[in-house]
Amino acid sequence: MEIKEYKCPNCGGAVQFDSSTQNMKCPYCDAEFEIAALEEYQKELAIPEKDQFGWEGKTDLKEWDSEELNDLTQGSCPSCGAVLLGDKNTAAMICPNCGNTQIVLRRLTGLLKPDYIIPFKLDKNAAADALKNFYKGKRLLPDCFNNENRINSIQGVYLPFWLFDASANGHIRFKGIRTKTWNDSKYNYIKTDYYSIVRDGSMKFEKVPVDGSVKMDDDYMDAIEPFNYSDIKDFETAFLSGYIAEKYDVDAEGSKERAVKRIKKTVENEFRASVTGYASVTVEKSAVNAQDGKVSYSLLPAWILNTKYKKENYMFLMNGQTGRLVGSLPADAGKLWKYRLLFAGIFGSVFTLIIQALRIFV
Repeated sequence: MEIKEYKCPNCGGAVQFDSSTQNMKCPYCDAEFEIAALEEYQKELAIPEKDQFGWEGKTDLKEWDSEELNDLTQGSCPSCGAVLLGDKNTAAMICPNCGNTQIVLRRLTGLLKPDYIIPFKLDKNAAADALKNFYKGKRLLPDCFNNENRINSIQGVYLPFWLFDASANGHIRFKGIRTKTWNDSKYNYIKTDYYSIVRDGSMKFEKVPVDGSVKMDDDYMDAIEPFNYSDIKDFETAFLSGYIAEKYDVDAEGSKERAVKRIKKTVENEFRASVTGYASVTVEKSAVNAQDGKVSYSLLPAWILNTKYKKENYMFLMNGQTGRLVGSLPADAGKLWKYRLLFAGIFGSVFTLIIQALRIFV
C-alpha cells in the first residue's frame, strides 16, 4: 500500500488531514487546503528535474566540391590564428580580429560549405557614417578622438553562425504573491497570498543563431542581432566577391549549449509574460524538452571597423544588413573627473538645501 506524503505549498512542511474541517492542514504554518487542490499541486511537483534537448545530429551540412574549391582562397593570420575565406581574386586580407594585414593565402581545406547566406545590404560608406554617428553625444570621448576620423580599416566580413531548429515543450511553475494592506485605529494589517501558477505549452524555433567564432566577442555578436531572415538565400560563392568570410572555430556540437540556453530563456520569458496580476512572480521550477532538432551553417554579414588611439586598438562591429553598430570607446580622464566634481557639487548643494529646509521646519 502506497502512503502519500503531501507537502505544504507555503512552507514545505508535511500536511495532515484535519477531521474538524475535513481539509488538509499544515501544523507548521496553519495553512489549510482542500484535498482536490492539494492533489493537483502534487501533480505539478512532478516536473522533470532536467531539461531534455534531443538533437539527434540531423544537419544540412555539406562538403565543398572540387570546382567550388578552385574559386576560393583560404587565409591564415599568423598573429591571432584566425582563418579567413575569400574568392580566388582576393589579393589581400585584413584580419577582422586583430587588424593584422600579413595574411598567408593558400588553398581552401578542412571547411564545411555554408547552407545559407544573408548578403550585404549596406556598403563601406554606410559603415563609416554609422561610426561617426556613434561618436555623437559621447561627452567623455577625447576631443582628438572625436575630431579626427581615425578609422584604420573597414572590412566587410561574413561571420560564421550555426542556426538551430527545434520544437520545444515547456512546463514551468511560478510562485505568485499578492499583498493587501489595511489598518484600523490600533493596528496596520498586511495579508499575503501565495499562488502556484503553472504554464504548459510548446513553441517552434527556426534558425536560432549561435556564433561559431571563439575570437569574436560573444557579447558583440549577440548585440548586432537580429538579422532579418527574409533576406536569407542558399549559399553561392558569388556572394563572397569583394568580401571575406571567417572560418568557424566552434563546430555545431560545441555550439549546442548556447542554443539550449537561448531556447530555454525564450520559453521562460514567453510563459512569464502570460502571468499577470501579481505583486511579484518567481520561477520555482522549469523544464524544457526539445526535439526534432536540426542544425545548419550560415554566413551573416558584418562590417568590422578598427581605430587606434594612444596605440590601443578599438574595434566596432556593424550588422551589414540592418546597420546596428556596437563597440567600446575611450574615455577622457580629465573630462571624467570634471563631471564627477560637477555632479558631486550639485549633489552637495542639493543635500545642503535639504538639511537647511529640515532645520527650518523642525
